[in-house]
Amino acid sequence: MLRSVRKTLAASIGLALMAGVMGSQPAAAQEDKVLATVNGHQITEADLKLAEQQLGPQFARLPEADRRVALLSALIDLNLFAEAAAEQKIDETDEFKKQQEFLKNQALHSAYIDKNVIEPITEEEVRARYDEEVAKLTMPEEVHARHILVETEDEAKEIIAELDKGGNFEEIAKAKSKDGAAANGGDLGYFTKGRMVPEFETAAFAIEPGSYSKEPVQTQFGWHVIKVEDKRQQPVPPFEQVSDEIRSVIVREKYVNTLRDIRGKASVEIPDAELKTAVDELFAQQIGTADDQAQ
Repeated sequence: MLRSVRKTLAASIGLALMAGVMGSQPAAAQEDKVLATVNGHQITEADLKLAEQQLGPQFARLPEADRRVALLSALIDLNLFAEAAAEQKIDETDEFKKQQEFLKNQALHSAYIDKNVIEPITEEEVRARYDEEVAKLTMPEEVHARHILVETEDEAKEIIAELDKGGNFEEIAKAKSKDGAAANGGDLGYFTKGRMVPEFETAAFAIEPGSYSKEPVQTQFGWHVIKVEDKRQQPVPPFEQVSDEIRSVIVREKYVNTLRDIRGKASVEIPDAELKTAVDELFAQQIGTADDQAQ
């Protein structure tokens, strides 16, 4: 089972999908629209869309209209500097050609992953994985509790006596509790074991729903009177909350499987024996980590 997904589901944590997913392409009519011409070279909506994918984070805080202006201005500058570099034949140097080859390979790597790993993943596949993982989960018990915090044991006993006479817990909490939750009637919401200090947690989980502690509970913060509103199994996070995390795990698995297949068919020679061992160990570690996560 996917331990990382199980942990995410159990903790109700949704994480972001891994970086590198390409955005949708602009419509054909937009692609043909010329936005500027620089020394005879046309800059189109498609160019602007590509620039936004590559440079967008630099202008993310700008309003959309200002962002388009900034991107177009950046493209104009880019073209002008590229022309100036070509005039100086910088593009013909060995150093530039090596850089160009690296950037080409980097772009091809991303394009291959997009086409063969990311794009084929369907919503149905993500949903099926969610259902599979949820079926394996055992969600922890959690309680919904309120409390009234005071400085002395005698004050806490007086509050318990007041409750025994029919006093309203929420109103007493608002009037007498020293805790920040007093304004909400002492409401602490739902929590699982491990979230509160031990003395408070032990007492809260021992109280039946609808009841309150018959003896004051002392912690490092003072003296508490605790009321338990409800007990339940922690609900499973909804699909929408964790779908991105599940998708990212599927992407990781498919990426590693693709890499394993490609490397298995390739001829890779590293003359330096020590370096070869280190590279092989790193690759084995990458594959092993992915396999562990998939169990």
